Amino acid sequence: MSEDAQRCDVWLFRSRLFKSRALATQFIESGKVRIDRTGRVERLKKPSGLVRPGDRLIYMRDQRLMRVEILSLGKRRGPASEAQALYRLEDAGESPEQRGDR
Repeated sequence: MSEDAQRCDVWLFRSRLFKSRALATQFIESGKVRIDRTGRVERLKKPSGLVRPGDRLIYMRDQRLMRVEILSLGKRRGPASEAQALYRLEDAGESPEQRGDR
């Protein structure tokens, strides 16, 4: 695996968006995660799908549409402050004009 990409299940676990890697794996395998890479949105089919900085993950969590922009890859599952530096949450309810098309 290259250093500029990481398995999606590993990234979700290290970013602390999921409590365990197994939960992240199950969530991805259920077909609930989509990846937006350079404007092309695809459903992730396997937890081994690679993510890179600049990608956006889109999924439903507790009746809320989550859009997460990947800022960097995690080397470990560190403290919350370290994990929060790996991503930026976007409000999926906003229009591109309101978001400034980030």
